[in-house]
Amino acid sequence: MQSLVLKLERDGELKFALLIATGSYIGLRISDLLQLRWNQVLDQDYFTITEKKTKKTRKVTINPELKTILNRLFIQLGAKENDLMFVNRFGEKPFSIQYVNSKLKEIFTTYKIKGQYSSHFMRKTLGRRIWEVNKYSDQALLLLSQLFNHASVSTTKIYLGIRETEISNLYLSV
Repeated sequence: MQSLVLKLERDGELKFALLIATGSYIGLRISDLLQLRWNQVLDQDYFTITEKKTKKTRKVTINPELKTILNRLFIQLGAKENDLMFVNRFGEKPFSIQYVNSKLKEIFTTYKIKGQYSSHFMRKTLGRRIWEVNKYSDQALLLLSQLFNHASVSTTKIYLGIRETEISNLYLSV
């Protein structure tokens, strides 16, 4: 993910570098991500959001690495603090989810990235990374289940494709 963000920056795809970095570090659903404004995240340690789908309030801590990326891209994009972060080419409305998915498909093809290219990949990236960093623990899955507002840990496992990984590893272990 970090490599992709740097490549997108290098190639002038600043808005999608921003989108992928932000989405992969904070794990919001795309509908919530697209509503963010610079003043919610810039120079902040955290922000609070009411999720569109669940109507639940969530406090999101901003990772120091993400803070660096946000500051750098804010300057490069010449944005204003009250601006939406992911604004369309007319500068009036946020990207549409369809546009994001179409552009992600193009990016994944261009940079030869395998895997699903829907907007959910950023949220799943965060989940898989947290699970990995926490040594694939059940505690991490429990916390991810709460973070993602899933009804159960089994939903989180399915969401992250963990069952498939475990089954594949069984075949490889014999």
